[in-house]
Amino acid sequence: MSEATVDATVDNSRRTWLITSCAMGGVGAAAVAVPFVSTFQPSERAKAAGAAVEVDISGLLPGTKMVAEWRGKPVWIMRRSEQQLADLEKIEPQLADPNSERKSVPTPAYALNRHRSIKPEVFVGVGICTHLGCSPGDKLTPGPQPSLPDDWVGGFLCACHGSTFDVAGRVFKNKPAPDNLEVPPHYYLSDTTLLIGEEKA
Repeated sequence: MSEATVDATVDNSRRTWLITSCAMGGVGAAAVAVPFVSTFQPSERAKAAGAAVEVDISGLLPGTKMVAEWRGKPVWIMRRSEQQLADLEKIEPQLADPNSERKSVPTPAYALNRHRSIKPEVFVGVGICTHLGCSPGDKLTPGPQPSLPDDWVGGFLCACHGSTFDVAGRVFKNKPAPDNLEVPPHYYLSDTTLLIGEEKA
C-alpha cells in the first residue's frame, strides 16, 4: 500500500471520528439543555402555590359570569349590567360592610369603591364564603325566591348557612359570613385579558 493511500485512510478515519464525536456531543448537550430550560417554566406545584393566571374575558356578556382557578380557588369574573351597577348603591343600607372597611379579608386599594373593582362593570372575586369556606351559588335573577328576601335584586347565596352577597361580593347584614368576598390581586394586560394573582407594578 502506498504512503498516499495510507494518509487518505487515516484522514477518512479521523474525519469519521470527528463527525461522530461532534454528533454525540450535540446529542449530549441537547439532553442536558432540555431539562435545564424546562426549569424556567412554573411547575404544577408553583402554579398551585400561586402562579398568576391569564384569563380572556372577551366573550363575557353583561349579566354573565365565568370562573377561573387561582391557588386552587374559584375566581369569579362577572360583567355586570347597567341595572346591576345601579342596584349597588340602592342596597347599601342592607349591607354589613358596604365600604369594605373590615380588615380580616383586606381589599386591594384599587377595589375600595362601591363596585369593588378596577373597571365598574367587571367584578373579580374569590367565590368562597368567608363563613366556613363553602362556595355560594348564583342567584342573579331579581325578585322573591326561596331563602331570599322579596326585594332581592340579584347576587349570590351560600345555601350552607344562608349568607347572601351582592354582585360586588359584599355580604348582607345579620348573616353568618363575617366579611365580604375576597378580591384577589389582579390587573388588566389588555382590555380583554386579566392577570389574576399579581398587582401592577
